[in-house]
Amino acid sequence: MLNQTELSEFILLGFSDIQGLQHFFFTFFLLLYLTSLLGNGAIVTMVIAEPRLHTPMYFFLGNLSCLDITYSTVTVPKMLTGLLFGHQPITFGGCLAQIHFFHFLGSTEAMLLATMAYDRYVAICNPLRYTLAMSPRTCLLLATASWSIGFVHATIHSVMTSQLTFCGHNHIHHFFCDIKPLLKLACSSTSLNMTLLNILATSVALGSFALIVLSYLYIIRFIFHKVQSQEGRWKPFSTCASHLTVVALLYIPVLFNYTPPSSGNSLQRDVQVSLLYSAVTPALNPLIYTLRNQEMRSALKKMLGKKTLSWGNVVKTRTRLRM
Repeated sequence: MLNQTELSEFILLGFSDIQGLQHFFFTFFLLLYLTSLLGNGAIVTMVIAEPRLHTPMYFFLGNLSCLDITYSTVTVPKMLTGLLFGHQPITFGGCLAQIHFFHFLGSTEAMLLATMAYDRYVAICNPLRYTLAMSPRTCLLLATASWSIGFVHATIHSVMTSQLTFCGHNHIHHFFCDIKPLLKLACSSTSLNMTLLNILATSVALGSFALIVLSYLYIIRFIFHKVQSQEGRWKPFSTCASHLTVVALLYIPVLFNYTPPSSGNSLQRDVQVSLLYSAVTPALNPLIYTLRNQEMRSALKKMLGKKTLSWGNVVKTRTRLRM
């Protein structure tokens, strides 16, 4: 018979099926995490420091990079600790905080990608109205709306989860506290929680995805009806390629993981898919945007050139002082 004492602490089992490979995966995911921090940090720095990047597209890209830094920080450090030292304890309060920030940042990112798709639609289909339609005030309102929707979405889940009673087993078969594996440990009814999870997560994911698809349908129609030359048609598509790649990297695993109803046999799949969009995608996003974007590459070279020049001056000064 299960112990009915209410639980105040849980154990994150992490990757219990990779015995002997923990150090390899620790090194791999540590490098991915550092890549995410450095790459996204560089994008934020360039967007702030480079006047040429003070445009709506790069404003939203800066928001996305801030999200990726914090998004990976919510889960990856705890996962790395688990790979290094084994099963990790986490308090109920810590678990709720992780759930809140994970869903807050994840749903905000989905909304931001939809906002970026709308920005591309206005830039390509209504270029003469772009400055007016995407004014600094409008961009700020769109970004604020994205963050607010994400916050409300996450708050509903964290408040509903905090009302549950947990007793008996305290082992979470995941590398972080997510809602679905946590609900499996609840002693009280979780039907309302699961209903809200399916409705809200599906609404945010599919709603923002529908806005992205709609924006690109209008872009495609505009290009094939208004642009005659092959070169003229290729240029708008090339400007959207980075955004579409990031959309695919986020939405394919998110829709795969959260849209269908969860089943008992899907636990391992959930862990693998969560790992993809919480650790891998944030590290790939800065590479995608800097490698495919000429303005970002130029700004990066300029920033690195300044640092190299500054470091060279420091070395020369020290050499003169020693002489």
